[in-house]
Amino acid sequence: MEILTAIIQLLGGLAMFLYGIEVMGDGLKNSSGEALKRVLEKVTGNVVMGVITGALVTAVIQSSTATIVLTVALIGAGVLNLKQAVSIVMGANIGTTVTAQIIRLGSIESDGSWLLWLFDTDTLAPIALVIGIVLLMFIKSKGSKPIGDICIGFGVLFIGLNLMTDGVKPLIGTGAFTTFMGFLANPLFGILFGLVLTVIVQSSSATVGMLQTVASVPGSGMTFAMAYPVIMGINLGTCVTTAMVCSIGSSKDAKRTGVVHIAFNTIGTVLFMLVMTVLQKNAVFGAEYWVRAVDSGIIANFQTVFNLITAVILIPFSGWLVKLSMAIVKDVKTEEELRHPELHTLDEKLFIAPTMALSEATKAVAAMGAIARDNFERGFQQLFNYDESKAAIIDADEECLDQFADQSDRFLIGLSKAVENEAEDRQLDMLMQTIPCFERIGDYATNLVEFGQKLKAEGVEFSDMAKKELQILGSAVNEILSITVKAFTDNDDEAAKAIEPLEETIDDMVMLLKDRHTKRLKNGACSVSSGLVFMECLTYFERASDQCSSIAVMMLARHNEEILLNHYDYLREVHSGSDEGYNAARKSRREQYIKPLKEIHNN
Repeated sequence: MEILTAIIQLLGGLAMFLYGIEVMGDGLKNSSGEALKRVLEKVTGNVVMGVITGALVTAVIQSSTATIVLTVALIGAGVLNLKQAVSIVMGANIGTTVTAQIIRLGSIESDGSWLLWLFDTDTLAPIALVIGIVLLMFIKSKGSKPIGDICIGFGVLFIGLNLMTDGVKPLIGTGAFTTFMGFLANPLFGILFGLVLTVIVQSSSATVGMLQTVASVPGSGMTFAMAYPVIMGINLGTCVTTAMVCSIGSSKDAKRTGVVHIAFNTIGTVLFMLVMTVLQKNAVFGAEYWVRAVDSGIIANFQTVFNLITAVILIPFSGWLVKLSMAIVKDVKTEEELRHPELHTLDEKLFIAPTMALSEATKAVAAMGAIARDNFERGFQQLFNYDESKAAIIDADEECLDQFADQSDRFLIGLSKAVENEAEDRQLDMLMQTIPCFERIGDYATNLVEFGQKLKAEGVEFSDMAKKELQILGSAVNEILSITVKAFTDNDDEAAKAIEPLEETIDDMVMLLKDRHTKRLKNGACSVSSGLVFMECLTYFERASDQCSSIAVMMLARHNEEILLNHYDYLREVHSGSDEGYNAARKSRREQYIKPLKEIHNN
C-alpha cells in the first residue's frame, strides 16, 4: 500500500510540475508578447546573435519546442528566413537549460541564513502562490494577470517537485528501483530512456526535472555516469516533438528547420557521447568523479555545459546544416504560393504567442487589401479596353483573395480563444469585420471585368461624355481605396478619418452621374446596352467606397467606446455638419472631384 501511495504521489507531483511549467510559461509569454515579437523580428543574418536570441526567447517562454514552433510560424509569415531560423534553433537548446537551473533552487539548504531561507523553495513557493492569487483575485488589472500566472506557475511547479520527491523516497531501495538504476548503468539504455520519456512527456524541462528529483533524494544511487547519458537522450527526445510539429501543415522551410534541429541535436549528442565515453574509459578527472552521487545542481550544470559546448562547436557549420536540410526537403511551391506568398503566412502554431499571431494576421489582411485595391483598379481599366489575358490575372487574384478569406476566418476564430486582453480582442474583431470588406472590393473588380467583356462581345462602348465621367469617378474611388489600404497598413486612425469626406463626395458624384446618364438614355445619346452597364458600374463604385467607409469606422471603433457601441450614430453625427474639420475636408473633396464633373458637362 505504501508503494502504491508513493506512486500516486509521484504522478500527482508530476502533474502539478507540468501544469506549473505551462502556467508560468504562459504568463511569461503574455507579459512579454510584444517584446518577444520585436526581438525575433530583429534577428539578422548574424548566427551568433541568432543563437543568443534563441536562448533568451526560450529562457523567457520556458520551452525550446515553443521557441521552435514560433520560429517555424515566423518562417511561414516571411519574418524569418531559414538561416536565421537555424541560429535560433541552436540557441533554443541553451535557453531550455534555464528551467533546470531554476529547479535546482529546490536543493538549497538555509543553514540558518535568512537570505538562503528566503530562496528555499519551501518558503519561496508559498510566497509566490500568495502573491499570484492576490494579483489574480484582488487586483485583476490588465498587467497583473500575466505576472500572477508567473507566480502561480512558479509556486505550483515547486510544490509538484516536492510531491515528486516525497513520492520517490519510499521507492528507494525497492527491487524495482534497484533494477531501474541498474538499467541506467548502461549508457545506451540511459540515452534510450531519456529519449522515450521526453517523447511521452513532451517536455525536456519536465524530464530533466524528474531526473533532478530522483537525484536529489538521499540514497538514490544516481551517479554522474548514469545521469549524463539520460540528459543526452532527453536532448534527442526534443527532436521527435519538433519533427512532428514542423511536419504538420508547414512550409518547406519550416520542415527544413525541423531537419536542422534533428541534425544539430543528433550530431551534438553523438560527438559529446564519444568524448564522454573516452574520458570515462581513461578515468579522466579520476575514477571517483564518474561514480560520485549527483544532485540537482550537478545535473543542471551538466545540461547547461553540454548545450553550450554543442552550440559553440556547431555554429561554424550552420551553413552546412542549412544545405543538408535543403537537400533533404526539396523546394516545390504551388502556383498560389508563388503568386501571393504574403497571403500564405497564417499558421496556427502562432497561437502559442497570441500577440505575435495577431500582428501577423494584421499584416496579412493589409496585404489582402492591397491586392483587392490593385485588382479593382485593373478591373476598372477593363471597362475601356478589355484584355482577356489581364482578365485572367484578375480572376486568379480574386481566387487567392477568396481562399485567404476562408483561411483567415478559421485562423482568427481559433485565435480568439487564445487572446486575453481587451485591446487585442478589439483588434481581432476589427480584422474579422475588415476581411469581408476587402473580399467584396475584390468581388467588385470581377464584376467590372464582366462588364468590360460584355461591352466587347456586343461591340459597343461608352459615349465620350460617359468615359470622361467614369474616369473622374474612377480616380476618386481608386484614391479612397489607396487611402484605406494605407491607413490600415500603417494603423493610422488619423488617415482613417480622411476616408469619410471622400466617401460622401463619391456618393454625391454617383447621384449626379445617374441623373445625367438617365437623361442621355432618354435623348438617345447612349445605347441602351452601354447605358445599363454604365449604371451598374456606378453601383459598384459606390459600394467599393462604402466598404472603405466601413473599414475606417471599424478602425476608429477600436479606440473609441462610443463609436464601438453604435457606428450609425457616429456617422450620423459626422454627416450632420457640426465638425468644422470634416466640413472643410468635404468641401476640398467636392472641389477636387465634383467641380471637374460639372465643368465637362458645361463644356
